Amino acid sequence: MLTPSEFLDSYCEIGYKKARSPAGRILLLAILAGILIGMGAVVSNTASHALENLSVARVVCGFLFPFGLVMVLFTGAELFTGNCLITIPVLERRLAWTGMLRNLCWVYIGNLIGAVLLAAAIVYSGQLNLSDGALAVCTIRTAAAKCSLSFGRAVVLGILCNVLVCIGVMCGLCAKGAAGRALAAFLPVCFFVICGFEHCVANMYYIPAGLLALEVPRYAELAREAGVAVESLTWSRFFLQNLLPVTAGNLIGGCGFAALIWSVYHPRGPLERRPLAGDREAADLSVQ
Repeated sequence: MLTPSEFLDSYCEIGYKKARSPAGRILLLAILAGILIGMGAVVSNTASHALENLSVARVVCGFLFPFGLVMVLFTGAELFTGNCLITIPVLERRLAWTGMLRNLCWVYIGNLIGAVLLAAAIVYSGQLNLSDGALAVCTIRTAAAKCSLSFGRAVVLGILCNVLVCIGVMCGLCAKGAAGRALAAFLPVCFFVICGFEHCVANMYYIPAGLLALEVPRYAELAREAGVAVESLTWSRFFLQNLLPVTAGNLIGGCGFAALIWSVYHPRGPLERRPLAGDREAADLSVQ
């Protein structure tokens, strides 16, 4: 594995390239990431919806959901929460804040598009009919619970979540083999799922899936019969009561973690930037 200092050098180049990529490429890779993270949510809900023991259900979800992030790393997709690590090249004075914000904005939009498209495909394909509609009830219940979080609680849960996600991304990129990358990314995400922390991109699937399922009369009737508080599940509450505070928390947690790692492990002073590979190649050519 790379050491933390070696990771800083490596990610400085990775983050720089991410920020300078064409907007169209960023958007397409972000849509892919939204679908992949959503797939982790789909398989988690499908596998756990009939489990009555909450602890067992969370453990099952914890073992299944992280494969979404593993696939993001392997495909090179663009994930909003992981891209908070672009803070590193910004602190290295290799990239302006505007470059980071440009990347995060396009990635956020793409993640939302991909996750909502997947939610619509799952609902309208009838996949939620499993167990006589029990999966649909579980999907609506999960979405309603997320929309019922207080603003402050959602922010804190978002902070805790993205510290772990960024640790997973960092450790995954530090590993030099495929198996090491998968395992290193798997464990931190497994932890946040079992703990019930909040991930904005995952919620871009979970809550729209519940909202779209609620528009299907049979699913809505089953949810009301099961005692789900469907009145708390609205599009406005999705954006204002969950997505906004969770996104803020994810930003604080991810950027804060990146700043912590940089402040501890960068080998030079904060005002002295380290050249990237392209800079070194240009310097070599000038000497020749």
